[in-house]
Amino acid sequence: MPYLTSPDTTRRTGGAAQLGFGVPGYAHPLLAPTEWAELTRPGTPLHWAVLNIDGGPGARPDPHCLEAAGRLRNARERALHGDAPHDSVRAAGGRLLGHLDLAFGSRPFGDLMADAQSFLGWYRVDGFYLGRCPSERGDLPAVRRLTSTLATLLEHGTHGGHGDATGHGGAGTGPARHGGGAGPLVLGVGTHPHPGYAEAADQLVTFSGPWADYRWSQVAEWTADYPPERFAHFVHGVPRTHLDEAMRIARWQGAGTIFFTDRDSQHGQNDPYATLPSYWDEIVSRIGPGDSE
Repeated sequence: MPYLTSPDTTRRTGGAAQLGFGVPGYAHPLLAPTEWAELTRPGTPLHWAVLNIDGGPGARPDPHCLEAAGRLRNARERALHGDAPHDSVRAAGGRLLGHLDLAFGSRPFGDLMADAQSFLGWYRVDGFYLGRCPSERGDLPAVRRLTSTLATLLEHGTHGGHGDATGHGGAGTGPARHGGGAGPLVLGVGTHPHPGYAEAADQLVTFSGPWADYRWSQVAEWTADYPPERFAHFVHGVPRTHLDEAMRIARWQGAGTIFFTDRDSQHGQNDPYATLPSYWDEIVSRIGPGDSE
């Protein structure tokens, strides 16, 4: 198949690397209480979830979002410091990321930093998801400036209780932390950008789109130089009967973080990632321990 473009498919699986979820952004907690509650259920292999209120942090603190953020933070604390802290891969409680809309490079730096400050001050986020990130080489300096500044902001504005005694999250729980003690920075590119973007953040979303495109997609050769935890794939419209194939593609292409759903952008659904897939329990089970290729 087309996604088998590298002769070294064994290396792309990442060996025993554990797949986990990255949630692009559920609907508002008031409209999607079940979705947000599922993120804190023990046994959910969550790497991170994005908080997005009207394209950013909103105009003022939202009580429903404050509650959802607190529950996710408490679940992570219980996972890392509870009765079974060594089971960090299967523990609920991934990191919470604030959504910053780059508008493909058109948003002013000052506006983005103001949104970042609000996310930190109000919701105590662990890191940031940079949505609609540009992908061209010419935009790379501006993206590097932004991620470097965000990393510094996270380091100096870190809030206790989000990692282990070394200042890092539990082993195997997702992408590394950019800039030492800073929380995860994820670039929501949605395609393979210029290779220099890989050094600008902790993780790149290198595919975001429909199953019809994903099943025939190809991976950029330069991604083989990086481990799976550096890449994420978001795929909508994945039928239940093709879940195994979708997970094989993710592993072969070297993605460590995924979000697959059978929802699509049709039938009145503007955002296919806003709700749980109908097979949520099944995919959680399939990503569990021992499910490695």
